[in-house]
Amino acid sequence: MTGAVRTPPVRRVRSTDWRRVRDRVTTLWRRSLRFRTIVITVALTAATILVTCVAMALVIQNELFTSRKDQVLLEAQRATSAAQATLDAAVDSTDPAAAQTLMNGIATRLSQQSSSDLIALYRIGPPSPLAPQPFISPAFDSGIVTEALRTQVQSNAELQWWQSVALPSEDGRVVPGILVGHQLRFPAEDGVDYYELYMGYDLASASQTLAFVQVLLWVVGLVLVVLIGAIAWVVLRSVTTPIADAAETSAKLASGDLGVRLPVRGEDELATLNRSFNAMADSIESQIKELADLSLVQQRFVSDVSHELRTPLTTIRLAADMINDQRDEFEPTTARAAELLHAQVERFEVLLTDLLEISRYDAGSVQLELEPTSMAHLAEDVIASMEQLALQHGSDVRLVAPGGYTPIDMDARRVRRIVRNLLGNAIEHGEGRPIVVSVDSDRDAVALSVRDFGLGMRSEDVERVFDRFWRADPSRVRTIGGTGLGLSIALGDARLHGGTLSVWSELGRGSNFLLTLPRDGRPLQGSPLPLVPEDEQGGALEALGLTQPISLGRTGRTTS
Repeated sequence: MTGAVRTPPVRRVRSTDWRRVRDRVTTLWRRSLRFRTIVITVALTAATILVTCVAMALVIQNELFTSRKDQVLLEAQRATSAAQATLDAAVDSTDPAAAQTLMNGIATRLSQQSSSDLIALYRIGPPSPLAPQPFISPAFDSGIVTEALRTQVQSNAELQWWQSVALPSEDGRVVPGILVGHQLRFPAEDGVDYYELYMGYDLASASQTLAFVQVLLWVVGLVLVVLIGAIAWVVLRSVTTPIADAAETSAKLASGDLGVRLPVRGEDELATLNRSFNAMADSIESQIKELADLSLVQQRFVSDVSHELRTPLTTIRLAADMINDQRDEFEPTTARAAELLHAQVERFEVLLTDLLEISRYDAGSVQLELEPTSMAHLAEDVIASMEQLALQHGSDVRLVAPGGYTPIDMDARRVRRIVRNLLGNAIEHGEGRPIVVSVDSDRDAVALSVRDFGLGMRSEDVERVFDRFWRADPSRVRTIGGTGLGLSIALGDARLHGGTLSVWSELGRGSNFLLTLPRDGRPLQGSPLPLVPEDEQGGALEALGLTQPISLGRTGRTTS
């Protein structure tokens, strides 16, 4: 019975895995001081050890070669001098056999006087039947003798020449070596015969020593990198752990947990830092508690005063209404006083209502009454209710509503109050110019913007426009009777819905208030309407698709 051998599937590393690893390393590098310091320390240490090991290896290699070369040259010089002395003492003979025997004896003496078994003797000049034949040891390869070396050896009989060569070894490999060249003078019948003497020395032992030293250097360098990395980790851990604890504790303190403190151990710099941090936290906690108590007292005072004033205000309001109803029977001066009294009592009542609403926000006791409401229809109702005020100021209120008709859950009373406040401010500060109310929506949010083309505000005024009781121009008389709390309450209503209320304004170009509410409690990712109006982005007023203003007369209601 036979069967097929199943091989395990080959797993491929996806690029997403590498991106994930890269992102993790990048995040760790950006957020961890310990990781960043250890990586830098290990990298610099490794680079230093690498440079040191390479330099030491080169120096050791050079020293080993120089030492072995000097030893070889000295040994070859001694062997050559001994062989030449033997030749000088020999008796001239015309017998070729005796001359060849002398040649072989000299080769044997050279081998005995040196550690080299690579010896070659070549006659300088044309061949001669009476001169000894060249001698080449069995292991000597004539191919290692270069023409340049032979030329140098033949040119001077007194100097010693050498050259680095590659020598064949017994196992067929090639090892580094040195080839030394001299001249030898042989006695001859008609004078002297000169021979080139070459002796080869291998550097295998020096090469093995160098390889051992290099391996030892790399091993020691790697061990040093690991040890230095471990030492850096231990040292940094002792330093960064208190820093990380301080960072975590400060984050908790910033988030509102005023009771957190750092442990104090010892008397070093970190202990001093922890004590100072704890003292700062104690001071901040006490000050925040004092401010919280003061704020609570202020909230209670405003709430109590507002409640207590409602009863006498009701009485004053009734009396003012009665006097105002009978003003026609009074003298003109008294009648005017009755009108002023009635108007200021109404403003006082609105102010008390706003103060009570602000106190509820400060106390955190505001509750929403949600119901499905169309933002577009709500805007139409507000515009219709303020049509008479707009006509008095000469303002043309226009509605652009490409979206926002689908009902969303909102507190209609509070959102209507926001829109009334924004539209009232636009009418008061619009200088009788057109006012554009835009409504649009997407799958995440619904937005409403109120754009006027009035005086506008400076950038420093825009930053404070939602502050309580703040006015951009204190000398300007309010014509609608605002209390200075409307925008602050509007911002609170928007945030209570999880939305935003923002403003854009420039001097001489008007203002644009943008209200954005989330749909179904989704977190806001943006707004369906731009904060900077489209007419400020290169278009014109007609680019909004405006045709006719809203008409709320007897013929019915139309929108453009």
